[in-house]
Amino acid sequence: MKGLINPSSDKASDYTRGISPSKGLGQHFLVNDGVLNKIVSAADIAKSEVIVEVGPGTGLLTKKLAKTGARIIALEIDRNLRHRLATELTHLSNVSILIADGRTWDTSSVGTSYKMVANLPYYAATNIIRHFLESTAPPTSMVVTVQREVAQSMTAQPGKMRMVSIATQLYGKPSILGYIKPGSFWPKPKVTSAIVRIQLYNHPMIDIENIHTFFEVVRGGFSNPRKQLHNALKNSFGISAAIIYYLLKKSGIDFTRRAESLTIAEWGELHRAFINEGIC
Repeated sequence: MKGLINPSSDKASDYTRGISPSKGLGQHFLVNDGVLNKIVSAADIAKSEVIVEVGPGTGLLTKKLAKTGARIIALEIDRNLRHRLATELTHLSNVSILIADGRTWDTSSVGTSYKMVANLPYYAATNIIRHFLESTAPPTSMVVTVQREVAQSMTAQPGKMRMVSIATQLYGKPSILGYIKPGSFWPKPKVTSAIVRIQLYNHPMIDIENIHTFFEVVRGGFSNPRKQLHNALKNSFGISAAIIYYLLKKSGIDFTRRAESLTIAEWGELHRAFINEGIC
């Protein structure tokens, strides 16, 4: 992606001057104009929509989102940045800056359908994404920046699945729109990032009786991904090999397979077997 803004240039320095990025909050501000434009374009925003932005930081993305005419709700955990943004963006009547943590914020407070757009901090990215996906009031779509390896895991197919693959694809269809070089951020991170769009389903891909116990089973399967599934589950749940073999056979899953090879539908069948046997 071209169009890198040098943070010392006039355009970027208006937003980075006086800011001391917090390592604790994983702050790497996206300052590449071309990438910012691609994110806004990918969100396909209509003037009548509501956009929730997590971690507005410098406000560069916030301003571009505001230009669409949509109502922008920006969640900033850093109180200093929130005060700065509220002052500098006060002329934008369609922008609200809230002190909030994207991992715990009450999504139902939006009160209507919305989209989520964000340049996410690496350390909290998956937790923020899961919070929005699993909430009682999820967005209709999400466009986020995450670490490249996380993006690849989110979009992985059976054979290379991870916990984050299941946690994402259960609720929507993720796709990688492009990669972002470290130099597109200030300060520059050591990793490459990616833009991911998730188009959410109206309902989860499969019916699940209890989402908490479903992920207990999935987590157990991935507890030791190098081992065959039967060993990982046996060790995780502390039950006999015979019972695990029975549950896998009942679910139509070969006991020699590994967690990374299972489809979401197969995880659903295995979870149902665990429920029916009263194991979880």
